[in-house]
Amino acid sequence: MTDATTRSAVTSSSQGSLSALLPYWQVTFASFLGWFLDAFDQTTLMFTLPDIAHDFGCTIADLGAVLMGQSIGRAVGNTGWGWLADRYGRKPAFMLGVIWFAVFSALTGLSHHFYVLMAVQFMFGIGFGGEWTASAALLMESVPAWTRPMASALMMSGYEVGYFVAAGVQALVLPHYGWRVLFFIGLAPAALALFIRIGVPESPVWLRNREARLAQGRKEHAPPQLRPKFRLTGAAFQAIAFMSFLEFQKAAIYTYYPTILRGSHHLTQQAVFWPVTLYCIGSFSGKVFCGWLAERFGELRVMLSALVVVMLAIWPFLSAPGWTMLLAAAFVMGAAASGIFALVPHYLAQRFPSDTRSFGMGLGYALGSIGQGMAQKFVPMFGPTALTLPLSAEIFVLGTSLVTGAIALIRPKELPGEHMEGDETAS
Repeated sequence: MTDATTRSAVTSSSQGSLSALLPYWQVTFASFLGWFLDAFDQTTLMFTLPDIAHDFGCTIADLGAVLMGQSIGRAVGNTGWGWLADRYGRKPAFMLGVIWFAVFSALTGLSHHFYVLMAVQFMFGIGFGGEWTASAALLMESVPAWTRPMASALMMSGYEVGYFVAAGVQALVLPHYGWRVLFFIGLAPAALALFIRIGVPESPVWLRNREARLAQGRKEHAPPQLRPKFRLTGAAFQAIAFMSFLEFQKAAIYTYYPTILRGSHHLTQQAVFWPVTLYCIGSFSGKVFCGWLAERFGELRVMLSALVVVMLAIWPFLSAPGWTMLLAAAFVMGAAASGIFALVPHYLAQRFPSDTRSFGMGLGYALGSIGQGMAQKFVPMFGPTALTLPLSAEIFVLGTSLVTGAIALIRPKELPGEHMEGDETAS
């Protein structure tokens, strides 16, 4: 959606985007909850890295290879589920992704060998990436055009809520029952698949395009082309590059945050809860606020402003000498760094046509996952001690923030998904 289109939509509508999304609450809630459960399972691994390293007799840098394996799995899931969602529907792909990542989260708690853990987390990553790809495409194609920035923000805010809940659960469970029990809890999300099956309708855009292809096949007395060919346009290439550097930046910010709090700042497991809580509160409010701002001023201005705040806040976020500054920086960093991600589903959806949107969004996120995996491996490699780990993360965040902003400033000649089928009647 262009800035002019956004302002026009907001001006012509007498209702806020939140109230306009109420008729679509099932798909919005399911997308939010899917990302919430993904986050709970993924961040549980981050909170337990020191404990797993102790039990397995390895270092945090060694476990970076496990995180890299998970990221490669996410890349496989993003692209594979994108293909499934384009061909068989967004809804069944969404359900399958939820069940998949829940099962392999539970299996993580049964791992007793480093390479088994790596293999299980690779499989977990497949479901993690697949769930996001299908749900993001389903949500963006189900809600009115002018509400997509806010719908995008609400969906992505599920990650911070999941992160917050994981922080609370680990503070209660980890000291008494160990890290394995936390992963067994991760089996619960499978129940979401039942809600999706009963309460969430299929994407109207996908149904319309499938019917058009079937009708074209009947007219030409030929088999319908159920899988249109994906094209790597300038907009698609921008989406892939943007996500690669943004995912690297975000991973450098938060992957080792609990480890830095426990190692560099010498916080207990219970004390880690407070800065993480403020980070999550900032993230949730920042995502909703950025969605609201993007409807009025355009997503580019919001993204660039948030990147500037990230660069200014990264040092106090990781290295503040005082408790008060550390807490304040956690809130600010959460709002800025996560605020950018609030707009990712909408940003990606605009850069791919409807026929291949899910695959394209999945591909963008997939290669972004590789960027995340590289950060998870490189940050501890260049900062192997408790004193140098924060510095390594800060340098990587500054560099990738600059590159991400430069990529975002590029305006492709065409945005294939700027206007989706049915937009003229949906809004």
